[in-house]
Amino acid sequence: MSTKEKIQEDLLVDTLEQNQNEIVLYNDDVNTFDYVIDTLIYACDHTPEQAEQCSILVHYKGKCTVKTGSYDDLEPRCSKLLQAGLSAEIV
Repeated sequence: MSTKEKIQEDLLVDTLEQNQNEIVLYNDDVNTFDYVIDTLIYACDHTPEQAEQCSILVHYKGKCTVKTGSYDDLEPRCSKLLQAGLSAEIV
């Protein structure tokens, strides 16, 4: 095995071992579609289309993963969603 292959293999393993957390947004009967969409754009940096699709999924499925990444990135985003009155958690 060459050195180049070994380095590429090590990088791949490191990438796979990183924990990917998710923010899951849950449905509620309080907030409007427009409010949820605006909040997702603000808190999760969604495009309007992304936010709309997530809000529809939440409405019909009961929950939807709205953002994935490291815990350090997701924690302040989830806090913004919670402060806005949405139901969300990091899993």
